Formats: sequence, C-alpha cells, structure tokens
Amino acid sequence: MNRPLVFQTDFGRNDGAVSAMYGVALSVNPALHIYDLTHDIPQFSIWDASYRLYQTIRYWPEETIFVSVVDPGVGTDRKSIVIKTNLNHLVITPDNGTITHILNEIGIKKAWIIDEEKNRLPHSGVSYTFHGRDIFAYTGARIAAGIIKPEDVGVEIQIDQLVQLSIPEVLQVNGSIIGNIDILDIRFGNLWTNIDYQLLKGLNVEFGDPFEVTIENDAQKVYKSKMNFVRTFAETRLGDPLLFVNSLDKIGVAINQGSFANTYGIKSGAKWKICLQLLKYDS
Repeated sequence: MNRPLVFQTDFGRNDGAVSAMYGVALSVNPALHIYDLTHDIPQFSIWDASYRLYQTIRYWPEETIFVSVVDPGVGTDRKSIVIKTNLNHLVITPDNGTITHILNEIGIKKAWIIDEEKNRLPHSGVSYTFHGRDIFAYTGARIAAGIIKPEDVGVEIQIDQLVQLSIPEVLQVNGSIIGNIDILDIRFGNLWTNIDYQLLKGLNVEFGDPFEVTIENDAQKVYKSKMNFVRTFAETRLGDPLLFVNSLDKIGVAINQGSFANTYGIKSGAKWKICLQLLKYDS
C-alpha cells in the first residue's frame, strides 16, 4: 500500500524544481499521493524548515513520509538521512539540523544515513546540486511505494549523532517568563513563541490578565508595551496588541487585524527574545 508523500522546500514555485521532484516520485509509482507542506521556506533557513515540520507532522497519518529539502550544504560531505519519529512518521532530509524541533518536541526512534550512490536517481548525471530531485524525492518515493524500507537506505546512526540547532530554553526570572520567537505566522504577521501555555497556567495566569511584553533582538530592545492575555482576538479593539494561545498551545503575540511583525520589524529565530511580565494591580 502506498503511503502519503509530503514535500517541503525553499525552492518556491517560479521554476521547474518542485515539478521535477513530483515527476521523479510519480515515475517511481504513478499511484503515489503527493502533497505539499510548503515551498516558501525562506532561502537556506534550516530553522524555519525544522519548525514547519514540527508544526505539521503530528496531524498526518502514521507512516506518512516527509521530504524536506533546505540544503545550503548540498554536494558537501553533509549526510543525507531518514529518521523515524516517536509518532511513526518518516522524514527524509539533509543532516543539517532540520530534525531539531521534531527531536525536541516529539522524539526520534531511529535514524539511518542514506547511501547516496545506491539511492540516487538512475541516469541523473553528475550534478551535485539537486539532491532534492536525485536523492531525497527518489528515496522518499521508493519508501512510500513500498519498494524499499527505511533501514534499506544505509547504516543506522545514533540519535545523539544527528546535527541539531541550538534551541534556547524558556526561563523564569524574577517573576518574568523569557523565551524566544520561534516563527512568524507569515500571512497574518503574528509572533509564535516557544513559551508553552501550561507554563502560564501553572502560574495561575487567567485570560484577561495584563502583561508587559518586551522584545529584543540580540540584546537590543525592539518593543516594550502592555497588552492583555486573551482567549480570542474579538476580546480586543481593532489595532490593539494582545497575547493569545496559538494552534500549538504556545503563546503568540498579535495585533487585532494587523501585522505585529511588519509594524515593528520583528523576525524569528534564536536571537529574538521575548519577556512576559505579569502585571499585578492592587484592588
């Protein structure tokens, strides 16, 4: 039985790269069901690729195969890998940190190094610049079609030997919660942090409570203001800033019907810090 095959890249849709990956997969088996996670990862952003996999993967059926190609090291000695998550999904990707958020938030059972000579698209020439087509799409399609198993691609690698990006920890300091801005909700300009709602809940924070929110980029203050923690955007006036719980049960920052990211020039990543200070008013 064929398994779903999901592609993610930073290729965009303006040329034939994604189409070539589709073509390779369907040449392996025309009955494969292929889907797109996104092809709009910012160029070379391994961090964004890692987060988008984590954001999406748990909502797909077990045994779904994800092919993620954000590969600034293509053609070098970086490894190509297949990993199996604790939720029984497979990810095929360069070993460059793309599995970081999955490893930290979901867990990985096993990993294998792809033998790129044995698992390369036949008659693909000598180019080392399009492993998305020649290695990853081809290998993913063969696994999805049941032609090979994950363990057939090459030798197993220990989980602690996989390349990981550095993920800042959430800290509690003098009554404040300090985290980082993991990713942007691109279309609406909301900020998604790594601060879990359960942390606020454990501090007896309630919807409606006021916070002072400070955002810094590499220790340079970018934003500081007060806003309320709300259940829905409709509880605030148009244009007001707010804190909310996003679809991953993490704390988000937004402007009601506006783009917080664009308004204040805020981006995401390990250098973007956010501090939440609960304000207590005397009755």
